[in-house]
Amino acid sequence: MATTMTKNPQAKKEVSKDGEQMVELASEVSKEEKDPLDELMSQAQAAYESYLQAQRKVAVAYQERQRRAEESFKEIEEHAAKMCAVALEKAARALEKAEQEAEEAHKKVKMSATQVYQDSVKEALRVRKETVEQAWEEARRNSEKIWKVFQGEIKI
Repeated sequence: MATTMTKNPQAKKEVSKDGEQMVELASEVSKEEKDPLDELMSQAQAAYESYLQAQRKVAVAYQERQRRAEESFKEIEEHAAKMCAVALEKAARALEKAEQEAEEAHKKVKMSATQVYQDSVKEALRVRKETVEQAWEEARRNSEKIWKVFQGEIKI
């Protein structure tokens, strides 16, 4: 078997003894001489595919991040609603307690005021009674004195 080179440097042909063309060895040609433009196009295609894949991954990651942010917002919103409900309940209990305390304090003050009023009335009646008794005693003494003067027992 003899190998001959043709004018085309990319193709080698093997020729048998009787001169027949056997096989064109394209695989050897591709191994030995690759077109740099084909290589660059292949690299560009691979880079573009990687870019598209990365872009899809970024979109998926963005959507996942957005989903997590929405879930987080909903959790925060629910937590805030629960905290608000708890705060409102505490405020309602505090108001009720304050109202009860105020009512009790009002009752105590009213009872105290009533007691002060009753004590003042008793004192006023006591003072009035004493004053009336003293006035009667003074009037009785004056009457006796006047009677004694009238009878001549005392001289003025």
